Amino acid sequence: MKGSDSSRPQGSQTIYGLHAVRVMLQKHPERVGAVRIAERREDPRVREIDELARRSQVTVQRVDAQLLRQKLGDVAHQGVVADIKPLPPWSEDDLLAAIQAAVELPERPLVLALDGVQDPHNLGACLRTADACGVLAVMVPRDRAAHVTPVVRKVAAGAAETTPVVTVTNLVRALKLLKEAGLWVIGADADASKQAHEVDLKGGVVLVLGAEGTGLRQLTRQTCDWIVRLPQLGAVESLNVSVAAGMLLYEAVRQRAQ
Repeated sequence: MKGSDSSRPQGSQTIYGLHAVRVMLQKHPERVGAVRIAERREDPRVREIDELARRSQVTVQRVDAQLLRQKLGDVAHQGVVADIKPLPPWSEDDLLAAIQAAVELPERPLVLALDGVQDPHNLGACLRTADACGVLAVMVPRDRAAHVTPVVRKVAAGAAETTPVVTVTNLVRALKLLKEAGLWVIGADADASKQAHEVDLKGGVVLVLGAEGTGLRQLTRQTCDWIVRLPQLGAVESLNVSVAAGMLLYEAVRQRAQ
């Protein structure tokens, strides 16, 4: 949120948009500190948010829409903003502990790693699909990559509050640790010789996608056990990274469902 806001508790994060706020109130009302609604919003979706908040004893404030614009800047907040306690970020140790706890389960761990994805809209879309596909966590490098922001939270439509994001200092080193923990590392590249359906994705795997335009970095590529591609019949050279992530994740889901 731009500028200072003395009404927001320290350590809280801001989410905005009808869907993101409604999902948070439905799934994690204990983490919502306050909801602010533009004074003239009285449609059914806003009334539902107001009712959800009051039912969970969450403070609801009616504020001037211009004030929201001043605080948030030029974003599509839809007249609804909430202060939340963010999902605690995971460390590499947290991820490794979760993997060790999951490797013996019938549904083996599935992790998504993004190698330098910088567009927050792409990260938000990846988080939303990751949540839908049962991904254990999403891993991103600390430098030159998008991290969880209000924009990401809005695009993720609640998934940023349910899917842990692991920020690592060195992605290649982190991938090697996951390999040592028993996971296969599968990278995506449009020029790969194998298609995604030709590689076994039913076990514990890390799916790695590269940055917009540049793809996987060389060291990341060398760390992968397999490089796969998605079938493309058109003239476009490559898919948007969030679209590619969704297709690859659902290929894993398809294989695991068989």
